Amino acid sequence: MIRQFSLAAIKMKRYSRQISLFGSQGQEKLFAGKVLVIGAGGLGSPASLYLTAAGVGQIGIVDGDKVDLSNLQRQILHATKDLNRCKVYSAQETLNVLNPDVKIFPYNERATADNIKDIIRDYDFVLDCTDNFETKFLINDACVELRKTFTHAGILHYGGQLMTCLPFQSACYRCVFEEPPPAQTFGREGIFNVVAGVIGTLQASEALKYFLNVGELLTDCLLTFDALKSEFRRIKISRNKNCKACGEVNSC
Repeated sequence: MIRQFSLAAIKMKRYSRQISLFGSQGQEKLFAGKVLVIGAGGLGSPASLYLTAAGVGQIGIVDGDKVDLSNLQRQILHATKDLNRCKVYSAQETLNVLNPDVKIFPYNERATADNIKDIIRDYDFVLDCTDNFETKFLINDACVELRKTFTHAGILHYGGQLMTCLPFQSACYRCVFEEPPPAQTFGREGIFNVVAGVIGTLQASEALKYFLNVGELLTDCLLTFDALKSEFRRIKISRNKNCKACGEVNSC
């Protein structure tokens, strides 16, 4: 049973800086929010930490890996004591300590074609924090089919990118990239650790803006970040009417 939240039943001081910004009604919207974070690594770490700190009521964490020493340079959900531990349980413990108001649901499994729809079905917003193209396309197609708003992100070397998709309203990941390239895993490449923090935090921002209905989501654009130049760039994109996921043939 999902925990019910009331501002009268919690310590107001925890969220006081947010309530002064967008009011108690805005905070109630966050309490009622359900976010699924797929990937408890470099991107999922900062994203889930900020979502938990903000008081998003329910957060699911999907990851089938265990904590490796090489992860700790950027995957700040985990510590040295968590080596060889399942990432989702390490993440759950860290997030529970940060904010016990939030209900954390761990899914100790990889996202696959067999389980992805069942996992995302009960969530309002999905964060793609994965490190391989195959899973990114899988998440995109499932979210589009189930009409779940999601944000994609990827990082490599000194840079990263992200975009948000409102299915059948804005461009999806497949509109832009069409098909996955030959098998590749970003996680085996070098990464400037703070890039994960920058992009993962922006993913959390997209989810919070969605629930609060404030600002502009990163729809129909790809935001890129170059840490070497400390430079952001917005690249305009648009829906592809022939897209295999959200094209005209699938929009009915």
